[in-house]
Amino acid sequence: MSNTPIELKGSSFTLSVVHLHEAEPEVIRQALEDKIAQAPAFLKHAPVVINVSGLESPVNWPELHKIVTSTGLRIIGVSGCKDASLKVEIDRMGLPLLTEGKEKAVRPAPVEPATPSEPPQNANPITKTRLIDVPVRSGQRIYAPQCDLIVTSHVSAGAELIADGNIHVYGMMRGRALAGASGDREAQIFCTHLTAELVSIAGVYWLSDKIPAEFYGKAARPII
Repeated sequence: MSNTPIELKGSSFTLSVVHLHEAEPEVIRQALEDKIAQAPAFLKHAPVVINVSGLESPVNWPELHKIVTSTGLRIIGVSGCKDASLKVEIDRMGLPLLTEGKEKAVRPAPVEPATPSEPPQNANPITKTRLIDVPVRSGQRIYAPQCDLIVTSHVSAGAELIADGNIHVYGMMRGRALAGASGDREAQIFCTHLTAELVSIAGVYWLSDKIPAEFYGKAARPII
């Protein structure tokens, strides 16, 4: 038993981020209800982060908050907010303003006189891949940020694979697979034996009962 009343530990959770591209309340409500209807077991009463970077000022935040929560979603934070007055409104409602992993404050580098230099041998960015060659057990969560994820073994029911890029599973896929987690709609999922509880690409979800029977238990490549 710990001898301190509280203990702070770092942890990570899988959360859906709702990117708003429209400020019309009824349009948002209908779009959210349609999305929840696609995967009610996964999204009903789910905690979400609202990203407002796609909205133009001014934004009626109280009305947007009311519409989102009326669908049953539970807002736990707001990201992508650059407007000072909107930040004040969000803060007044007791919601934290979150900074996404990609959003970093960059200090401008000092300007130096240009000097001739040879071009780099390899100017193309290296695309990394995370490789998992052991079984992924129930309750485990594997995340591959900014890259693809390859699993060469089985993925048990209750396990979760998340990647900002593509996901490849070369064993039985019984858990959940979420590709394009940062919003990449070109991401794909490759399975040699697709029996997943849920597959998702850029927030578009399919539960196991929505996977066509001709692909269930077989090699498949879900795309959107």
